[in-house]
Amino acid sequence: MKLKQLEGLLGSIQQFSNPKVDLEQYPTGPHIASRLLYTAEDTFGDVDGKVVADFGCGCGTLGIASALLGAEYIIGIDLDAQALQTASTNAENLELDIDLMQCNIKSLSWSGRVVDTVVMNPPFGTRKKGSDVVFLSMAFKVASQAIYSLHKTSTREHVKRVAFRDFNAKCAEVLCELRFDLPQLYKFHKKKEVDIEVDLWRFVP
Repeated sequence: MKLKQLEGLLGSIQQFSNPKVDLEQYPTGPHIASRLLYTAEDTFGDVDGKVVADFGCGCGTLGIASALLGAEYIIGIDLDAQALQTASTNAENLELDIDLMQCNIKSLSWSGRVVDTVVMNPPFGTRKKGSDVVFLSMAFKVASQAIYSLHKTSTREHVKRVAFRDFNAKCAEVLCELRFDLPQLYKFHKKKEVDIEVDLWRFVP
């Protein structure tokens, strides 16, 4: 599947109808999502035929992109039941088979490296400090091949330090810098939309 086709399909899926600010729920747009998964597969071969987990899957964008690129098995995990229902509807509409589980990432009881690849757009840690590191910590525990994650560019040095010091990463590299289009979703947002600079990271456990 070509990048443009992938982005077009992702642009058709439903997003949050009632986003929850305490969970830092922001939709992963089709532009960023398509490039994250296309790079993971086209450059590194981390998707096709692999077991992929989408942490904090929300409405299922990254998991759906994984399925479209040939992942053998996909599981999406999120705390929010409403988001999971939207993710289920999105997968059904595209006739894709994705398993979904309601769970707090920090309470995930998986033992060992049970998936090949983790993909995620975790909370940036703006509302709850350190929530981004919680997601990274669990990803390093369960992924055997690679982790793809989005983090604010302003936290680059911190993310790199944590990856090597706390999680013993073999590799932690920023593949590219992207602009995350943040729409006006919450009452405290003063502008119609804001672009946030984010890094697309690839970690090797």
